[in-house]
Amino acid sequence: MNILMLSSTFPYPPTLGGTQVRTFYLLKYLSKQHNVTLVTQQEPGIPESDIAGLRDFVDNLVLFKRPVDSGTTGGILKKAQRFAKFVQNGTPPSVLNRYSPQMQDWIDNFVSSLKCDVITCEHSVNEIYVRPDFQKKVRTLVNVHSSVYGTCLNQLKQDVCENKLRDRINLPLLHRYEKRYSSKFAAIVATTQEDKNQLQELNPNAEIAVIPNGVDLVAFPFRLQDPQGHRIIFTGAMDILANIDAVNFFANQVFPEIQKTYPDAIFDIVGSRPTSEVLALQEKPGVNVTGRVPSMVDYLHQSAVCVIPMRTGFGIKNKTLEAMAAGVPVVASDRGLEGLEIDGVNVPIRALRANQPSEYVSAISRIFNDSQLRAELSHNARKLIEKDFTWESAARHYEQVCLGQSD
Repeated sequence: MNILMLSSTFPYPPTLGGTQVRTFYLLKYLSKQHNVTLVTQQEPGIPESDIAGLRDFVDNLVLFKRPVDSGTTGGILKKAQRFAKFVQNGTPPSVLNRYSPQMQDWIDNFVSSLKCDVITCEHSVNEIYVRPDFQKKVRTLVNVHSSVYGTCLNQLKQDVCENKLRDRINLPLLHRYEKRYSSKFAAIVATTQEDKNQLQELNPNAEIAVIPNGVDLVAFPFRLQDPQGHRIIFTGAMDILANIDAVNFFANQVFPEIQKTYPDAIFDIVGSRPTSEVLALQEKPGVNVTGRVPSMVDYLHQSAVCVIPMRTGFGIKNKTLEAMAAGVPVVASDRGLEGLEIDGVNVPIRALRANQPSEYVSAISRIFNDSQLRAELSHNARKLIEKDFTWESAARHYEQVCLGQSD
């Protein structure tokens, strides 16, 4: 096939995580079997070495400068204008802020010249470049990552919002937007069954496949020994609202209770771009904020427990999969374990579930005190990842969806 992949986020290096890692590993696999043209945006600060590195994995790399983001500038009048535009044309400011007319022209010409068989939008933010009539010429696919409507609804329910009034106003608009844009595509890809259910409600007749994220098992090898001790880790980009909320919740409501029994406990917050709110947490005894680190897996291997206290954010979590692959016992919320079978009848225990502070304290204490439990969680989790959550298996399924052969 000739595949046109659209990603306004520059998907390299894959160590950046988030949407970049999913996009990279899917294109890496597809490019072995098919001709892949990747259209992406170059953000400020991306070195030429990264551009050269990405170019090695595709047949054709097309770069556009990222538009200047005006979404957070201006006063009340500017915000009112952006909202009015959202109401009128149905597209959120977060999508319009990354829209490039030059990129649109290039895509229009490429499709009209019949140079591709399939268009994939890597993340729903790229849907804006796919015109409704493209379906008549090529197979169109959107790799949603997570439902924007579902995420906003969940944040309101959990009271985890930057601006509650704004989100309440936006909610019906996001419902309308997601319903409209998803109808443009021959196929939709979600990362979990929960996200599929959310999207299916909007478009009952849509073809929706569930393809979870994966792990690079070479980059996240199984740990060779149990570090013991009382070191706790959280990983992730620390400028994302869901991650900021998670570490604040844990550092303020859970970790102090842990320290009453384990005064030597350490909580490492490991991830790039920590906000001032996150940096302030290191003023608390035992809390470290590292920023970006050379090797995430080294920090994981030194930790007795990985906590994933997410209270919002739909979709499968890379951080959960990576910790499980590395053999680090996981204690996580329902949100942090979405898409994973980790407990229940006839299911070997693969992680411990917690949602309330007391549940986290109990689960972490169990792991600290029981070496046999640590070993059981480590080995069972790694086996699950090897069986069901490799990028190779995800990409093979993705290829079938591109071909129109998905069940």
